Amino acid sequence: MSARLVPRAGTPDPALTELRAEVRAFLKEQIDAGVFTPGIDTWLTRWNPEFTRALAARGWVGMTIPVEYGGHGRTFMERFVVTEELLAVGAPVAAQWVADRQAAPSLLKYGTEEQKQRFLPGIAAGEICWAIGMSEPDSGSDLASVKTKATQVDGGWRISGTKLWTSGAHHADAFFGLARSAPLDPAHRHDGLSQFIVLLDSPGVTIRPILSMSGDHHFNEVLLDDVFVSDDLVLGQIGAGWEQVTSELGYERSGPERFLSTFGVLESLVHGVADGSVEADTRIGATIGRMAGLHRMSTAVSESLERGENAELAASVVKVLGTKTEADLADLADEIAGYTAADAHLAELVRAGVMQRPGFTLRGGTSEILRGVIARGLGMR
Repeated sequence: MSARLVPRAGTPDPALTELRAEVRAFLKEQIDAGVFTPGIDTWLTRWNPEFTRALAARGWVGMTIPVEYGGHGRTFMERFVVTEELLAVGAPVAAQWVADRQAAPSLLKYGTEEQKQRFLPGIAAGEICWAIGMSEPDSGSDLASVKTKATQVDGGWRISGTKLWTSGAHHADAFFGLARSAPLDPAHRHDGLSQFIVLLDSPGVTIRPILSMSGDHHFNEVLLDDVFVSDDLVLGQIGAGWEQVTSELGYERSGPERFLSTFGVLESLVHGVADGSVEADTRIGATIGRMAGLHRMSTAVSESLERGENAELAASVVKVLGTKTEADLADLADEIAGYTAADAHLAELVRAGVMQRPGFTLRGGTSEILRGVIARGLGMR
């Protein structure tokens, strides 16, 4: 019998149900008080440092960071529950997202004691923002082809190159920069890569905005011109960058943000059907079924990560299916309700979903690349 693509989810924990209710109550209070208006794709597009600090004060940022590093020592599943509720309601969580989702686990796994002490308490407090320094022009999801170069010098490394699609870099304090620390060997493309903690206020760093067609700004191009990174900011081992970055991608691809980015649209459609402002459509029910399945799959991946297992294959499966679902949902809402929906909030959610839709199946690895990852995991290539 062949291995499962995605592990089986465990039995629901009543304690997690209580936590979910607590988070929902808090978020309702925040919405009723006018702290934020629910939106679409808010883990990428909505920065609200004050809200992030309010979450941190409740212990809902840095949940899985050990107490000795300023975190709360809670489980991946507790964090998963909080994450789902934040996403489902469309809370403005971009300020903490990358730092909490992948920078913190990577620092815990590969960072030195000094790096952990330096960065993790600030992440848990909602005071440190992080970006992603992987993709490049002409590279995209093919990270083995990165051209950013790291040259060893006295006391550290000089980094030169360009990073693209660095969401939130104009707000962020740092990113893990993936660079070639040894010449490319065409026969072993994954060798010679290393990761560096690049402080984004360093001399030689230039951040240029990339505006979307709507004029929104959350993407950036980051130019690294002979940026000095000291030896104490090397992440993990020189030359082990590929192994490290694929581990990091497991956290990036597996979370519920890969299917809940447009959940607010679905919820509004359901309410619209109930009050008669939206015409009933069987495809809405079918989408609810897809969401239920993705919730179970994403839960199983989080449980796998909590056990310390390699979840790269399962995360890729959830990411491919999830981003297709949230993109399909944006299209469905546009067809059923459109920008002129009677409910002004629904109309705005539909507009935002359609505008963000092109990026769903690109960011975090294109669907084409991830299908290759899945095929390799199944021994098909």
